[in-house]
Amino acid sequence: MQLDDLYRRVIMDHYKNPRNRGQFDDDVLTVDLNNPTCGDRISLQLIVEDGIVKDARFTGEGCSISMSSASMMTEAVKGLNFEHALQLAERFSSLMKGEDVQFDELEDIEALSGVNKFPARIKCATLAWNALKKGIQES
Repeated sequence: MQLDDLYRRVIMDHYKNPRNRGQFDDDVLTVDLNNPTCGDRISLQLIVEDGIVKDARFTGEGCSISMSSASMMTEAVKGLNFEHALQLAERFSSLMKGEDVQFDELEDIEALSGVNKFPARIKCATLAWNALKKGIQES
């Protein structure tokens, strides 16, 4: 199996079987963002205690890239403090710029590395990550 095929499968798995899709009933940190260029939208919810992301969920609509990226991001940030979560988001931004970045937190994220070859899709991949950054900065 070629690497592109594997990456495609990982992305489609997160799209068809999203992790952490849904909403919390409690009063939580919520960030709503959309990408007016393509219509993708996300509502990210974070349970935060003492500057640590205890849990994360999302709802929204969008392409396979944006929804799989949200699934991967919510998996990766659980248990991270704000500083580490922001560093992870910055590493993801570097990945979208074509830099070689490894993700020990969740290897699936690396499946999105090919998105940088399609500049119009970068905003799709970064939507959830931008919601994370905004949520942390506003809390």
